[in-house]
Amino acid sequence: MDYVKLGRSGLEVSKLCLGCMSFGVPERGNAPWSLDEEQSRPIIKKAIDLGINFFSTANMYSDGTSEEMVGRALHDYARRDEVVIATKVFVPMRQGPNAMGLSRKAILTEVDNSLRRLGTDYIDLYQIHRWDPHTPIEETMETLHEVVKAGKARYIGASSMSAWQFAKAQHVAVQNGWTRFISMENRLNLLYREEEREMLPLCKDEGVGVTPYLPLAAGRLTRDWSDRTARSEQDQVAQALFAKTAAADRKIAERVAEVAADRGVSRAQIALAWLWQKEEVAAPIVGSTKMSHLDEAVSALSVTLSTEEVERLEELYVPHPLV
Repeated sequence: MDYVKLGRSGLEVSKLCLGCMSFGVPERGNAPWSLDEEQSRPIIKKAIDLGINFFSTANMYSDGTSEEMVGRALHDYARRDEVVIATKVFVPMRQGPNAMGLSRKAILTEVDNSLRRLGTDYIDLYQIHRWDPHTPIEETMETLHEVVKAGKARYIGASSMSAWQFAKAQHVAVQNGWTRFISMENRLNLLYREEEREMLPLCKDEGVGVTPYLPLAAGRLTRDWSDRTARSEQDQVAQALFAKTAAADRKIAERVAEVAADRGVSRAQIALAWLWQKEEVAAPIVGSTKMSHLDEAVSALSVTLSTEEVERLEELYVPHPLV
């Protein structure tokens, strides 16, 4: 396993992050394809054995049960100071006022809930899951700063927003001497490259590490276009993300298959290697429901694409609606 600094921070993370949305009670939350605790623990242990030290979850994954399962597994399989735990806040965890968003009340409530579910004294990377248009960014950034100074989080990160919003948040933090974001978890893969326009250059300039989610486009880059899985049939969010551009996306997926066949490697290896050739990318967040998924992802670290291969992979892309 290779390790990198996350942005210009001192935090070292494996170049692969294990996404933990696939772990949780299937009957709770919005991921009916998720693995229960008995099924998820061997995969988490396998990740640790492979040298992965970076684990990303969120308070809302499977109604909090992802955090619970991940916390118990990491407690049993690794020393706390050996792993980097990332979780997120924004999505409502109950009904009623102050149940969601990035207000002072919401953040301080949810960080304590996440700590309890994870069974830890601190979160390594505490991320805002989305931008909150209903709360002043000054309130959000000051509260996150206090979370860090209280020792409940070591670093803070952000996820999925416009570049101007991210720039504004960083500016507010610098202006007031508050903690800045060190990471951006955004949607980036061969089927969705709109982040290349503004967000990636901003992250490079700001020294922010990029940790792309859906690096394999929810599996669409790893298999024949007509193949179906439990997640592809049940994940309505992923279906919506790709529905309007299916015709163009299919051509790119087929090109990935061609490049993979020419190299004698898997499609997943090609898709991940494409991400790593971008200097802003620190650690793609790879979900896994099988041991083989982890082995394949780790083996992708040894694949380096040529300039010609990158051009072949990119030349069919057409602009997509912003998500």
